[in-house]
Amino acid sequence: MIKKYTYFLLILIFIFSSFLSNGLYAQCAGDDADLTVCDVTDPANQTVDLFAALNGTPTSGGIWTDEDGSGGLNLTTGILNAQLIRQSGIFHYTYTVTGVAGCTDNSAVVTVIIGGYSGVTSPNVSVCSAVKSFNLFQAFNGVFLSPHSNGVWHNDTTNQYVRSVINVEDIEGTFQFTYTMPAIGTCPAMSSTAIITIFRAPESGDSTGLFLCASDGLSGYTNYDLFTALSGQDPGGTWRDSNVISTNELTTPGDHFIDVEKIYNRFGEGDFYFTYTVPSTNPICQDAQTTVRVHLEDKFDFTGATMTVNSDICETEILTANYSVRVNKGPAAIPNGSYFVTLRVSGPSGVTTERITATFNNGIMSFFIKSDYFQQTGIFNVSITGIASTNSTGVCVNIINNLSDDLIVYAIPDLDGAKITESHICLNSDALIQISDAVKITDGTYDIRYNLSGASNVFNQIATVTFTGGKGSFTIPAVFNTATGTTQITITNITQTASQCTNTANLTGNLIIDPLPDLSSLIIRANDVCFGGVVTAVVSGFRNLTDVTLSYTLSGSNTSTVQVLPLTIVNGSVSFIIPSGLIPNTGSTTISITNLVNNTTNCGINVSNITDVFLINAYPAAPVANNHDFCKIDQATIANLIPNGNQYKWYDSATATTALADTDLLKSQNYYVRETLSNCTSEPSMITVTINDVPAPVLNQDGQNFCGLKNPTIADLTNNTNVPATVVWYDAPNNGNLLPSTTPLIDNGLYYGFDLSETNGCISNDHIEVKVSLLDCDSPEYSFFIPDGFSPNGDGVNDVFVIPDIDFLYPDYTLEIFNRYGNGMYKGHKNKPGWDGINYETNGIASGIAPNGVYFYILYFNKDNRPPKQGRLYLNR
Repeated sequence: MIKKYTYFLLILIFIFSSFLSNGLYAQCAGDDADLTVCDVTDPANQTVDLFAALNGTPTSGGIWTDEDGSGGLNLTTGILNAQLIRQSGIFHYTYTVTGVAGCTDNSAVVTVIIGGYSGVTSPNVSVCSAVKSFNLFQAFNGVFLSPHSNGVWHNDTTNQYVRSVINVEDIEGTFQFTYTMPAIGTCPAMSSTAIITIFRAPESGDSTGLFLCASDGLSGYTNYDLFTALSGQDPGGTWRDSNVISTNELTTPGDHFIDVEKIYNRFGEGDFYFTYTVPSTNPICQDAQTTVRVHLEDKFDFTGATMTVNSDICETEILTANYSVRVNKGPAAIPNGSYFVTLRVSGPSGVTTERITATFNNGIMSFFIKSDYFQQTGIFNVSITGIASTNSTGVCVNIINNLSDDLIVYAIPDLDGAKITESHICLNSDALIQISDAVKITDGTYDIRYNLSGASNVFNQIATVTFTGGKGSFTIPAVFNTATGTTQITITNITQTASQCTNTANLTGNLIIDPLPDLSSLIIRANDVCFGGVVTAVVSGFRNLTDVTLSYTLSGSNTSTVQVLPLTIVNGSVSFIIPSGLIPNTGSTTISITNLVNNTTNCGINVSNITDVFLINAYPAAPVANNHDFCKIDQATIANLIPNGNQYKWYDSATATTALADTDLLKSQNYYVRETLSNCTSEPSMITVTINDVPAPVLNQDGQNFCGLKNPTIADLTNNTNVPATVVWYDAPNNGNLLPSTTPLIDNGLYYGFDLSETNGCISNDHIEVKVSLLDCDSPEYSFFIPDGFSPNGDGVNDVFVIPDIDFLYPDYTLEIFNRYGNGMYKGHKNKPGWDGINYETNGIASGIAPNGVYFYILYFNKDNRPPKQGRLYLNR
């Protein structure tokens, strides 16, 4: 029980202690309070202790807050100086205690009412209208305390409420103004009165100045009235030259004319000042003066000046790029100094104009321009539309001609979505590769890097592509296209040439490389023709080609430009006709194949050394031929006609197509000859052939018989015919030898006589055949001699034993010779007339050469019953 009671007692003590603590600390900042200050001029109101004004029991060490910003409270000490508050009103000041345990209300507010104070005015105030505006608060003497600012002014003279600042420029006289502070709280209203006298100031006028561009000429200002530059001035004033170095243009007190042109010629451009002074008529206002500024400028000529904007960038550099402009003057001098530059930037984002300040130094001006203008890709034109010195008034329009430059923000080249069109080319040819749908590529020139794989394998090659409207092309050199088949093209990088902006790529496409036509078996042949004939060229050896375009030229007697023919090949060959218009000349012409294209693949190849020479032969002129006379005996044939030769053919009519044989005998008729050269046959020429003949001669009766001892000749035989004057004799009927008239006749010789026409020289076709007999001799009439020896030693003299002329007298004679032993040595007759000393009759040891010695003969006459005759002969070698 004792333990329970003790525990309960402790709880009650704790509850009581807690209640007591809360009551002591709940209002630690004190309670709100109110305070009124009506007489702010009381020095005691400079140190009002707000902490003391708090109700309750505030804890010290807190902080003060001037809630209305009155400016009169020392926030550290809590002392309020009411005289620092410049207007009447209700103001609130908060006291706050922090860091006190158990403090539930830690702030309290002191509300202070400040009564109005209208101040103490000066007895009289004088104002010159030259000040134009006057602040009525200036009428207070300011010795002690300035009035509050939130009162009301009233013009008692005009019975108008006015603002504290009044316009005194256009009025003069004495005016009474009352300043009233209204009542507030328990503080009454308060007023103060000021007497203000306004004096009129003299007016020297307003100057517009004279601003001229001297470069435009000053001839109109040689007698310039300075009053022209003034307005609103009082009369009666005087002008003076205000320049450091007098222009000497004002020569008398009343002079107001100047020669501006003379001033410029003497001093050049610059500012020249002339002052007009009007004296004051009261002691309050000062004399008035206005200075007229005569400003003369020279015009700047920027003709020939150049402008460069630095520099073009790639899209990726937009965030970090800086840009500058450099201007180099032209031939005209530009003074060093500061200039206003009017800059115009136009581009994709619009047009912006800006004026900046830059400095010309030794003819060069450089300045930066904002990067804000260039925040997207495109072409931006930066131009200077105006340059003027910062000292310029703008009276001169400086000469600026096309002072601009383009700055380009290049887009990063991007081939995404682009395509390479599959293309076919021919082996060893350049390949034109077409790129399309490159919508992310701006127009311009680019360098690409590409690889080839497949039929050709090449890596890291560079080509130049010009894109327009998303399309471009580049060439893969023929040196990379040396194998047939499919080659894959892969573009791995693209760089814009002008900007060097670059990007990777992965654009692929195929290139099909077709083979060239096979010329290994190709030949051409063209036929020779006569002029005007059809020349057919036959080309063979096309192998597996079926559709081609062939180009050829002609050279030689006929020349041509390249002729192009589409041809369909059948079984490896084709023929075509060379147009007649290409071969107007005769002579040798060479046809040369220059190019062959397989129309299936459009692959072609230049061709050399596949040629043929053909002839275009002229028709020979009709041969020159004359009429012919022939002798019938000559058996003249076509071959005897002139002209003759293999190129000439003779016909029996002008229209005949079958030529006469060379062996055809000629007749007395017309014949036609044509000449054929290189299978070209001329027109015919006609001749008349006449065959002449005379009758064969007639032999007189027994005209063939002669006596050989008389040594008859052809002449004797001729005289035995009916035509002794014209007959001729041959030793054969055909192709015989003509026998001269002195030719001795031979016994039993055959002679052929022809008559010779004295008119045409023809020998008769027919002839007489005469067998001559020389035996017509009368034996008693003639004697003969029998030699008595001979010498057969081979010296050509008397080598044979012969009885002269015996064969004429006794043609049937026989002769026998014996040696001394009676042995026969030789038997002779007409056809064996002489013994040469050889034993022909005995065989054996006695045969052979007869020795020297005496031999015996027996001659049998066998005519007219004449008896044989015996005798001897001597053989001596």
